[in-house]
Amino acid sequence: MSKQNPMETGTCSFFSCVEKNFDKATPFLSIEQGLLEQIKACNAVYKIHFPVKIDNTIKVIEAYRVQHSHHKLPCKGGIRYSTKVTQDEVMTLAALMTYKCAIVDVPFGGAKGGIKIDPQSISMDNLETITRRYTSELIKKNFIGPGIDVPAPDYGTGEREMSWILDTFMSLCPPGEVDALACVTGKPISQGGVRGRKEATGLGVFYGIRELCRMKQEMNSIGLDVGLCGKTVIIQGLGNVGYHAAIFFQQFGALIVGLAEREGAIYNPKGLNVKDVIMHLQNTGSILNFPHAKNIYNAEQALELECDILIPAALENVIHKHNAHKIKSKIIGEAANGPITPEADDILEKKGIIIVPDIYLNAGGVTVSYFEWLKNLSHVRYGRMEKRFSENMNSELLQVIENICKTNIPTTEKKLILRGAREIDLVHSGLEDTMIEGFHKIRNLKNTLGIKNLRTTAFVLAIKKIIDSYEKLGIFP
Repeated sequence: MSKQNPMETGTCSFFSCVEKNFDKATPFLSIEQGLLEQIKACNAVYKIHFPVKIDNTIKVIEAYRVQHSHHKLPCKGGIRYSTKVTQDEVMTLAALMTYKCAIVDVPFGGAKGGIKIDPQSISMDNLETITRRYTSELIKKNFIGPGIDVPAPDYGTGEREMSWILDTFMSLCPPGEVDALACVTGKPISQGGVRGRKEATGLGVFYGIRELCRMKQEMNSIGLDVGLCGKTVIIQGLGNVGYHAAIFFQQFGALIVGLAEREGAIYNPKGLNVKDVIMHLQNTGSILNFPHAKNIYNAEQALELECDILIPAALENVIHKHNAHKIKSKIIGEAANGPITPEADDILEKKGIIIVPDIYLNAGGVTVSYFEWLKNLSHVRYGRMEKRFSENMNSELLQVIENICKTNIPTTEKKLILRGAREIDLVHSGLEDTMIEGFHKIRNLKNTLGIKNLRTTAFVLAIKKIIDSYEKLGIFP
């Protein structure tokens, strides 16, 4: 998706949007203004310029690392590669990371990084050089380390870049640093990564929306039946987050009726098979002209189509004051960071649309990054210690049941019962529990305080937790 111009959409800066949402929460808090200002502000902003030789030409690379909050350490946040990277954007994403970590009880302060480059137009060798040089710059200023600041993948980066960061850090840190693997998350499995990290954000989006759809009170308020089965879904953005969210929604009975990408969107009220769409995209380079689907050449118009659930999973500010009144969905799940401006928020709230906010809904990525960080510090794979023990105990239990009942349990069912938990089972289970618990904390606080929407409630919850951390540290009286 092309990034919206704030002047065209009538929006404020990205960071100002987050500040406005923050300010909406403060009337529900009895906290001194100075303390609120401390929480709102970015603690450290590191702007870097470094030279790199690309194709026999010296290029000066602009890059950032922002640590928004030190109420918990280490700081945590992804690194994005994009020509659209700005200080305002990186500061905003760091702030959002602080709040989402607080909501889902992940003990990190928020951080974010960015390098202003187009990774698609740079060779792999040059990309590696830039990544390694950026990492060395972070090491110089103590902006990376297992207990200091732990990067992760974001827009334009992935496992490959995280491996380069890890290798650079290990080559420059003191010999024998046993916890060095924990300096970065989102790594390949062979380099200390955790199974389930790639789909974590999309799966978290699915868990959060599924839990909302189980609530009879909320579903009655928007005229929908309880449950996900049969609900129509439109997803904007088929990157890592949007793709996995679409797959999980489809697997559990929802109907994916619309998908939008940079070049346009496709729509079929009878449903789209997501895997077939991806195969078509790989074969043709575009989702357009998918069999039996209607082409929509202006991708933004896909947001305005009839559906039960709309999932913006691309970039910020895609729903703004000029198109919010055209939105027809009953639920909006913010898989992307900041897809709705504060002005649009007010319009959508008046329309009765339930918005599940980004600072809760897309916290799946950092949750599973936390699991990876813990795995690296413990130096043992999840499930390794208990998997075989669980299988043996289940086998003995089954034997007792068969002896008492004087019957043999069918082989297929026996295999399901006997199987011990693998790493991916434990990661998915931990993520599911985190998202369900986070949703109900927000929902219960909303009902207790009489707040009108989930976003303001989520900010209230996050601020309360951050204040509690500062007070327990003795920083605030």
